[in-house]
Amino acid sequence: MSLRGHCILSHGFESGPDATKVTALAEVAQRLGWSHERPDYTAFDAKLELGRHGDVAARLAHLQALASARAAEGPVVLAGSSLGAWVSGAVSLQLPVRALFLMAPPVNLAAKHPLQAAPVPTAIIHGWRDELIPATDVVAWAAPRGDRLLLVDDGHRLSGHVEASAALFADLLGSLAP
Repeated sequence: MSLRGHCILSHGFESGPDATKVTALAEVAQRLGWSHERPDYTAFDAKLELGRHGDVAARLAHLQALASARAAEGPVVLAGSSLGAWVSGAVSLQLPVRALFLMAPPVNLAAKHPLQAAPVPTAIIHGWRDELIPATDVVAWAAPRGDRLLLVDDGHRLSGHVEASAALFADLLGSLAP
């Protein structure tokens, strides 16, 4: 772990640890002096017999174990895209985290499982044209929390806004006191 802290960057469903967005975030963390890791959830996502999003409980347990070990060493920032954002929010309620960075967060993944997150500094990037999660739902979720929210002209994958995601993540990390 670096002197600044550690970032755990969680990819979305049907993606992987080498995905473009989490790779861009890893580069930002490295440049700003944060250690980082990108867990691989692909084996959990492949278990579709457990639900349409794979083995979400195993994803949660895996991230919680990683974050717990890192939190014992120093400050932790959780970042994630889509389902990775959802598990990051859920884990933030169980462990001390310094901040959250959420890309295309599924605020209403399922009626019984809305996105929940600790009241820590949080930055969100979401597409106005997200075909899975309406932007208005994300605005309604973020507003009472006072989270920083960047809405962009893009869909769920935010493929046209990788640089904007990286810049917002850099701003979040830069705002955290050492």
